[in-house]
Amino acid sequence: MRAIIIDDERLARKELTNLLKDYNEIEIIAEAINVDDAYEKINTLNPDLLFLDIQMPGKTGFDLLEMLDSVPNVIFTTAYDEYALKAFEVNALDYLLKPIQPERLGESIGKLLKKQYTQPQYYPDERIRKLGIDDQVFVKDGDKCWFVKLADVRLFESDGNYIKVYFEHFKPMIHKSLNALDERLDNRTFFRASRKHIINLRWVEKIEPWFNGGLLVQLKGGEKIEVSRRQSSKFKEMMSL
Repeated sequence: MRAIIIDDERLARKELTNLLKDYNEIEIIAEAINVDDAYEKINTLNPDLLFLDIQMPGKTGFDLLEMLDSVPNVIFTTAYDEYALKAFEVNALDYLLKPIQPERLGESIGKLLKKQYTQPQYYPDERIRKLGIDDQVFVKDGDKCWFVKLADVRLFESDGNYIKVYFEHFKPMIHKSLNALDERLDNRTFFRASRKHIINLRWVEKIEPWFNGGLLVQLKGGEKIEVSRRQSSKFKEMMSL
């Protein structure tokens, strides 16, 4: 698995690199010293894994995750145990407290290897590929954070300059354009029902005729979304109606 180490401390990066020499499954393809440096390298190299420090000058590791369209596996590495609970709340792969103990690193790599067979791999020639149901995104709303698999997102709803993300019983807000998101999502799974809504077709439960030639779609989560007349014919074709 191709990994990037992101840490502002040179000695910390060197220590982790040395520890990872015992694991042939992990290939360190780059190091980054801050969030902006990491963002550029992630978008260029598309790693499978991030070893991510949380507290760095300027922007934090959480800020970096918010900037990414799709998030690979993440193992947090930090000296600040006050962040441990927050890291687990976002459902990261694991959390390693500095100085990193070889035994704990081994446990993290073990978790990673068990998980890798259920996740897609990322390669440099796929930089502009569409985001599908197997991809995961990072959602942060206030002090709460989640890694969310797109398969679990049933609805994106525009709300001013924000998007409301519907998954499980949560509806957090992210600062992103619905048009920009629509361009990145795989249209075989995600459908632009209207100016305000993108729905996950796998969550459609019921469809019925609506006003002016439109459709009313009910999702398995209970939400009812109106499909505009303009989009209805396309929707019917995709759903084989």
